[in-house]
Amino acid sequence: MRRIMFAGMACALCLAAAVAIGATSARVPASPLATLSSGRVPLTSAGPLAFGPDGILFVGDSVGANVVAIDTGDRKPAPSNVKIDVNNIDQKIAALVGVTPDQILINDVKVNPISKNVYLSASRGRGPDAMPLILRVDAKGDIATVPLDNAKYSSVSLVDAPTSNTTARQNPRMQTITNINYVNGDVIVAGLSNEEWSSALRSIPFPFKEASKGTTLQIWHSSHGRFETEAPIRTFVPYTIGGQPYILAAYTCTPLVKIPVSSLQPGAQVKGVEIADLGAGNQPLDMVPYKKDGHDYILIANTARGVMKLKADDLASYPAIDSPQKTDVAGVPYDTMKDLQNVQHLAQLDASDAVIITGKTTGQAWAPGPPAAPINLQTIALP
Repeated sequence: MRRIMFAGMACALCLAAAVAIGATSARVPASPLATLSSGRVPLTSAGPLAFGPDGILFVGDSVGANVVAIDTGDRKPAPSNVKIDVNNIDQKIAALVGVTPDQILINDVKVNPISKNVYLSASRGRGPDAMPLILRVDAKGDIATVPLDNAKYSSVSLVDAPTSNTTARQNPRMQTITNINYVNGDVIVAGLSNEEWSSALRSIPFPFKEASKGTTLQIWHSSHGRFETEAPIRTFVPYTIGGQPYILAAYTCTPLVKIPVSSLQPGAQVKGVEIADLGAGNQPLDMVPYKKDGHDYILIANTARGVMKLKADDLASYPAIDSPQKTDVAGVPYDTMKDLQNVQHLAQLDASDAVIITGKTTGQAWAPGPPAAPINLQTIALP
């Protein structure tokens, strides 16, 4: 009798375990694609881009204070040795969407790591009523719009976005999202918040549920000779330093700062550590880490100081910069790539190549305006 009862209990436990496993499997989809819904993508503006798993494209929407994940459906592996070059790409986009080239503004560029197709975020028109565009450029140089009227997507709203102030030197709402990256299951979002320390990094798990308040940041800004909490990160990459995961972030005028990923907790106030000053009167645009000939480098595009090749073999060895320097360049050394001129956007294509958008810079270096034509997309070898 005891054996029968034990066997019955065992069967009941097995059934309960099977039900629990089944319930868990039902809650955790095989792919994040299963969490996306079909409909009109809620984009008010199209800014920074990042790719996640399965060809999912993340788009930062500063005006709407949202991050949107879009299924591109672009999952066919690329052939080897892809090279994409499109001259006068602004003219071609303008003709595609029915406006003049001066009404097109390219906001960001990223490469789908599966297909190697190039994706652009852009604005059709200028000002608050500009229409957001997402475009795809294939290996043949053909350009197509990514449909937003009926696509699979999900979105998350930022709870700590700053309010709009059109009289400010730079409207803080337009800097709600300055850069994004997908890092180990989280979408990391840099920009401004409505907190006392307004510079923020937000770590948002994907698939999206909700976004907590961001981590707010203080840095020593050696070019300015003071601690700052209001300047947003302009571009960043995840980077392992001394065996630990960090965010390596660049700010205007141009501190390079490391921030431990472990410190990105909702509502926390964190002091980033400056390890390089790349020079005043300048805004960093994009960063691409890579390896070449057994060494680590980071390529950084800037508005006023060209494209820098940062020597990144041992970033842990550089001490914190936390006091005024005798020169406006200090810390991690770099070389300037003099053959790369007027680079507006930079994105990695593969292990040995990158794509760039070029156009003559206008406006102030610390607040660049729309680039002047001709605007070209081209592939370059990583130097």
